[in-house]
Amino acid sequence: MHNSQAQELRLVVTGGGTGGHTYPALTAVNALRSRWEEGGGTLKVLWVGAADSLEQRVAAANGIEFASVAVGKVRRAANPLKMLNGENMRDMANVPRGVSQARRIIKRFAPNAVLATGGYVAVPVGLGTAVCRRPLVVHEQTVRLGLANKVLARFATSVAVSSPSTTELLPDGVRDRAVVTGNPVRPEVLTGDAAKAAVGLGFEGLDPELPTVYVTGGAQGSVQINETVRDLLPWLLTRANVVHQCGAANEEALREATRGLDPELLGRYHLTAFVGPELPDVLALADVVVSRSGAGTIAELTALGKAAVFVPLATSAGDEQRHNARHLQDSGAAVALLEEVDAQRLREAVEPLLDDPERRERIADQARQAGRPDAAERLVDVVMSAVRT
Repeated sequence: MHNSQAQELRLVVTGGGTGGHTYPALTAVNALRSRWEEGGGTLKVLWVGAADSLEQRVAAANGIEFASVAVGKVRRAANPLKMLNGENMRDMANVPRGVSQARRIIKRFAPNAVLATGGYVAVPVGLGTAVCRRPLVVHEQTVRLGLANKVLARFATSVAVSSPSTTELLPDGVRDRAVVTGNPVRPEVLTGDAAKAAVGLGFEGLDPELPTVYVTGGAQGSVQINETVRDLLPWLLTRANVVHQCGAANEEALREATRGLDPELLGRYHLTAFVGPELPDVLALADVVVSRSGAGTIAELTALGKAAVFVPLATSAGDEQRHNARHLQDSGAAVALLEEVDAQRLREAVEPLLDDPERRERIADQARQAGRPDAAERLVDVVMSAVRT
């Protein structure tokens, strides 16, 4: 397949359940499409996922053909016997059904390669790919291996990982098939313009003399982060502008709670349920970011080289977020609140970053060293080499 002139490349992509699995897949598909079409070829993509899922909505919004398979979600428990409950048994019974559906879909579509980015849906599709003997590329976003990818790594032609430390966690026979690519970041995130952020947000009280803190708990917001920041605002707004993305369910209560603040301070506070297309500009403007430490967030903030204070979600699968945050803090690339979270501890984390621009810049530089802005292109390289083998 060296000569891509007018050649058709057929790709099955699978992965989903959460944005952390879905968006890297979409970014990789877009990068592969532009590279293949530049060479005069055409790319045909089929996304295989769970019905009525985030990945189905994302595929539809991006004009990508979609097919669904049955998915078995395994609910983890510390005690393995507890995993043998009715729900898990019923769901595990879905896996063979999903594998046979995936096998039929793959046989019919005849892809040159299959890209799996994790989540429960990737398991039946990956196993169906192995049965059909098609090249399988598995991508792992997190520092540690997700459950689905642990299963699929053994069948993969290549395993693309986001961090060099992940390769050590792979089963023995798989390590030599591992490639460190990083986690694909949406290209638009990297093209923000700080000068446009205030206008895009409608943030009239921004004081250009002060640093800006961007607070986010993800699309739904985070009650823990929202309440901690709310309690710190009387102090924080004397030192910084604050853009606070809080989630739709939390906006009214926060507006009410901050009404009593000194009007001059309140002018430097911009509360919003959701940050949409203006996000790249807001990230460009931010001197410090306070956020969760999911794999996607970390990929974006390190690719941009941002000083961040991470507040890990305690209940993330396998305590992934705490692991991510500690990993960066240990290399001087972030500050992490790994124990108790309250206004006093957040102040102790943020204050040195606001008071000392050099310290802030040092952390931002270390974050940039850890970042991989070209991850999507590296992942495309891995898919292309799987196609050629």
